[in-house]
Amino acid sequence: MKQTLIIGTRASKLALVQTYMVRDALQSAHPGLTIAIEHITTRGDIILDRPLNAIGDKGLFVVEIEEAMRAGRIDLAVHSAKDLPSALPPDMTLAACLRRADPRDALVAQPGMTLAALPSGARVGTSSLRRTCQLRALRPDLTLVNLRGNVDTRLRKLREGQYDAIVLAAAGLKRLGLENVITELIEPDVLIPAVGQGVIGVEARAGDEEVIRLLAPLDDRAARIAITAERAFLARIGGGCQVPVGALAYLEGDELLLRGMIGARDGRMVRGMRRGSASDPVGLGCALADELLDRGGRALLTG
Repeated sequence: MKQTLIIGTRASKLALVQTYMVRDALQSAHPGLTIAIEHITTRGDIILDRPLNAIGDKGLFVVEIEEAMRAGRIDLAVHSAKDLPSALPPDMTLAACLRRADPRDALVAQPGMTLAALPSGARVGTSSLRRTCQLRALRPDLTLVNLRGNVDTRLRKLREGQYDAIVLAAAGLKRLGLENVITELIEPDVLIPAVGQGVIGVEARAGDEEVIRLLAPLDDRAARIAITAERAFLARIGGGCQVPVGALAYLEGDELLLRGMIGARDGRMVRGMRRGSASDPVGLGCALADELLDRGGRALLTG
């Protein structure tokens, strides 16, 4: 059995907090295991002057970390699951999905302020096409402005008055102990989250059976089933950073409820919800994707 594991991660405060969660869970499951952490800079960390969709597709925060795994510099990688492409390279596998945190989006604004209460023309910061599309549909009177940088940078820009409000993932804020800055948790029937939002995903080499076995106790069944449906939905649509797509699945006993959306940058979108067996999350994700594509999603993607 391996006595030492090296985890690769981005160096942001949130990435490190999530990596420490994985490290602690591994050491709890396997007492005596030594774990080292290697910081890796990705393309998405370097290019901060452009929106994510203008840089490239999914994988902006992943590719360099996978290359380190292939080179043997690291044994596993910790990601926010929403940063992962819908299909991993064949030599990589999603070895563990930790228990899901709050998947909702969060509004950060003046105390007591909600999305509905923002004044007309308010400057709202987000780097997500998914959020931009849904916000335009909900509040076409808002001014949506690109926002990049880590969580601390985004909050600083808000404090400096560059924005009237910003929208971030609730899970990240809570993991950083910043729940107090949230002025509204936006329900999924208002703003459908990103695929995998709230889940920490641990990636390993597909053939590394020992590392995969060590990670097995960290895998949460409900999170695994839910994001399998969401990722199947995304894969069927072919969406990445350049397409406004969102999905959220909930496990309810033996059933899985999946909510999804396909949109355009101007706020046009199709949304839907479908139930299916928890034993076939891929089938459910594909079925909802096909339904929304047929209901106008295909035209939105190609228009």
